[in-house]
Amino acid sequence: MKISTKGRYALRVMIDLALNNNEKYITVKEISERQEISNKYLEQIIAMLTKAGYLETARGNAGGYKLARKPNEYIIGDILKATEGELIPIDCLTKEGKCERQEACKTRSFWKGLDDVINEYVNSKTLEDLIK
Repeated sequence: MKISTKGRYALRVMIDLALNNNEKYITVKEISERQEISNKYLEQIIAMLTKAGYLETARGNAGGYKLARKPNEYIIGDILKATEGELIPIDCLTKEGKCERQEACKTRSFWKGLDDVINEYVNSKTLEDLIK
């Protein structure tokens, strides 16, 4: 399992919006310049975060983006799942990835344990934790 740039940049965007929160909307250009992420790629990530309900948007001259909630209300695991999909070390742990060797597999419990540790960790941290 490897977190892509979408997941990593999504966290950077959320932190940027939290740190620059002055009740005004922040433009893609401002975020792009501070985070050194191209506007086009940033727009894709912001679209995912907006669809997940994590950002408020406004159009026009004073338009842009801001957090929909307080930083302590965002779970890191949720942000990563919104941009990455499932955070899972191997396919056989998904509903679609079941294999015929599942019952006899000697390693499945190891992978399941790793999955549990990963999810416990990412779900125990909030955006506010990363800011501190």
